[in-house]
Amino acid sequence: MDHVDVIVVGAGISGIGAGYHLQDKCPDRSYMILEGRADMGGTWDLFRYPGIRSDSDMYTLGYIFEPWTEAKAIADGPNILNYVKRTAAKYGIDRHIRFGHHVTDASWSTEQACWTVTAVSEGREVQYSCHFLFMCSGYYNYAKGHRPEFAGEAEFAGRIIHPQFWPDDLDYLGKRVVVIGSGATAVTIVPEMAKTAAKVTMLQRSPTYVVSRPSEDAVANRLRRYLPSKLAYALVRWRNVLFGMYFFNAARKHPVQAKERVLGMLAEHLPAPIIAEHFTPRYNVWDQRLCLVPDSDLFNAINAGKADVVTDTIARFDAGGIVLNSGKRLDADIIVTATGLELQLLSDVRFRVDGEVRNLADTFNYKGMMYSDMPNLASSFGYTNASWTLKADLTCSYVCRLLNTMRKRGVRQVTPVIEGDLEPAPFLDFTSGYVTRAMERFPKQGNRQPWQVHQNYLKDLTALRFGSVDDGVVFSNPVPSATARNAETQLA
Repeated sequence: MDHVDVIVVGAGISGIGAGYHLQDKCPDRSYMILEGRADMGGTWDLFRYPGIRSDSDMYTLGYIFEPWTEAKAIADGPNILNYVKRTAAKYGIDRHIRFGHHVTDASWSTEQACWTVTAVSEGREVQYSCHFLFMCSGYYNYAKGHRPEFAGEAEFAGRIIHPQFWPDDLDYLGKRVVVIGSGATAVTIVPEMAKTAAKVTMLQRSPTYVVSRPSEDAVANRLRRYLPSKLAYALVRWRNVLFGMYFFNAARKHPVQAKERVLGMLAEHLPAPIIAEHFTPRYNVWDQRLCLVPDSDLFNAINAGKADVVTDTIARFDAGGIVLNSGKRLDADIIVTATGLELQLLSDVRFRVDGEVRNLADTFNYKGMMYSDMPNLASSFGYTNASWTLKADLTCSYVCRLLNTMRKRGVRQVTPVIEGDLEPAPFLDFTSGYVTRAMERFPKQGNRQPWQVHQNYLKDLTALRFGSVDDGVVFSNPVPSATARNAETQLA
């Protein structure tokens, strides 16, 4: 059984970042990255639907240590994937990845202060061991998207496509397309397909807040002409972080004014009746994630008559399209079910501690990255109101702080432990359907530090980069039995 100090699960944007931080801050520690798929990149390798892009700017979605230098701040999927791969190759992180290793089980031994990790590779189980397990496997199920069943689906004569499993052979030239959904995926697909389809209709149950933004950041591109790339990148990154935090906090404190502001921005692009019927949500700004429209592409497609929006509910499918509960029908050759993700906690790995199966839904989350009474285990989970990588970078740095503290103190185990009463609250305070459907399977957060999950980069920066590593955790050094010592010697 191969043994390393740290096993990272997942070679997406978080896992590659973890590899860099481990090499940079813990150069005396060995690590491997186990990736279930055949290539790195995670989301950016999996999704292949038309127009796939980020809805976060690359100055905050990019790594803190590797400047984004492309002209477009709102980048497409292939460019983001290339960025991740270039970063992995530049720092030699790719040499630590074992592809085709889908992790299924992780078992902790207190005696050995060691995780045994089981993965399936080429149809057989293989095992590895490590002292610290770092889960960077994302937050949704790669094998299954959220896909409601609709009455009459079998009658539909065309093709029904889920964006998570986009077929390479789909030809939509001159076709009538209905995209079900109003989230980030739908508002990305609609304008892209509208370029060549006969007509694309976005069918939504209810409106979502949608804002337009230039795909290129003029200030950032100008700064790069006169400043070193790292300095320009850092300045733009901080500007975008602070502006995002300001807008989010202002929206939460002044919801009426925030709604007026967003709808006022829409008035620059769409007629008032369309805004009132299809782009005025019932909820407040940032109760759910905002959808980004780069360069007004969705609005331009609507104004050009290549796309439209229908707000209604589905009664059934028939051979030629969709019948709505209002009595109207939408003719379609292709139906795209952009109905969301299926959230998944740590890839549904089964965890055991000293032989006892642990359900992480019964735990409390510690500093947004660890779990009560779970030793030497951390996970990377990004923000709902900002770029994923902002939190991932902080989490990776904190894991390295813990590893270095353990080495310095000569201890082998660190465990978040609750002292006193703790009132539970949902892990995420968000009303999006894909979140509310899954929260019962996620850990809880508490009503006090360090058991609260912040959606605030500055608070997390303070807590994770400068806060005490002893707050809420117990560092310990279990004494192994003679059998365990011998086994550990053989593994080393």
